[in-house]
Amino acid sequence: MTTKQTHSFQTEVSQLLHLMIHSLYSNKEIFLRELVSNASDAVDKLKFESLSNDTLVEGKEDLQVHIDVDKEAGTITITDNGIGMTETEVMENIGTIANSGTKKFLQSLDAKQAEDSNLIGQFGVGFYASFIVADEVVLTTRKAGDDKANGTIWTSKGEGEYSLETTTVEEFGTKITLHIKDDEKEFLDDYRLRSIISKYSDHITVPIMMIKPAEEESDTIEYEMVNKANAFWTQDKRDLKQEDYDEFYKSLTYDFAAPLAQLHNRVEGKLDYTSLLFIPSKAPFDMWEPKRKGGIKLYAKRVFIMEDNEELMPMYLRFVKGVIDTADLSLNVSREILQGNKVV
Repeated sequence: MTTKQTHSFQTEVSQLLHLMIHSLYSNKEIFLRELVSNASDAVDKLKFESLSNDTLVEGKEDLQVHIDVDKEAGTITITDNGIGMTETEVMENIGTIANSGTKKFLQSLDAKQAEDSNLIGQFGVGFYASFIVADEVVLTTRKAGDDKANGTIWTSKGEGEYSLETTTVEEFGTKITLHIKDDEKEFLDDYRLRSIISKYSDHITVPIMMIKPAEEESDTIEYEMVNKANAFWTQDKRDLKQEDYDEFYKSLTYDFAAPLAQLHNRVEGKLDYTSLLFIPSKAPFDMWEPKRKGGIKLYAKRVFIMEDNEELMPMYLRFVKGVIDTADLSLNVSREILQGNKVV
């Protein structure tokens, strides 16, 4: 027995969604970063909750994110077996713009737990980046530990209304299906999605799985992990050899030669951040080009935010390469532009 209701979003959502879809995000591909980050958060929440209640995982030990593309149907589906949501939580977190469940969850953790978590979302608007590329979004979810009959289907075209339906959902977690707009079909390309994951989500700890390309026609579907699921710079430098640094530098910069030197630091205090900076063994050919950009990549809790930001490194050190990863950076809601503040 299923019941379906239609609700209006709890803000002047038509204008807000229009603003967000057309103005807030300048780069369309980040819709996938946002949805993968949300899925990663959900998996992390389940890991926390299952420490005190291991029945929540319902016998499933492999917590993953799956991304499936159906070119004929014109859909991309992102599925996680994370904590999932009740109908009330769907209305609070999805039906109310800018109401972040992750932020509330972080506030409920003690300081040490919050520090150890890899939760990313803060603003509660990342999910709506879906409407940049989709003209309809269907979210199916069931809270881990809940009865299978208590599943929820949320559907919206991003125009001010959404429908809620109570239904039976066999697997706990969340599945989001994007019906891709006709003029955004480039995102139905498997290679395109893999490159976006590699760019933005390579280092989050949750494995991201996609169907392995078949060399010949076969009825069996095999999945493979398409992200590294670790961040080299978060490892203890006492456990790393110089060869490890050399290999990471080459993969980061596409330089054939090993670096001249590196600085690997973790700073804790009022600000927490990790930096891994490299000095190339040879000066770049455009070293004296005034408009040459820097080579520092900025991450927030392992999720790629931006690179070449002039405030991260003075101009006279623009030959330095590397990464900076922090949880303390104040970003605007799109996470694409740094707000001027003392943290930078």
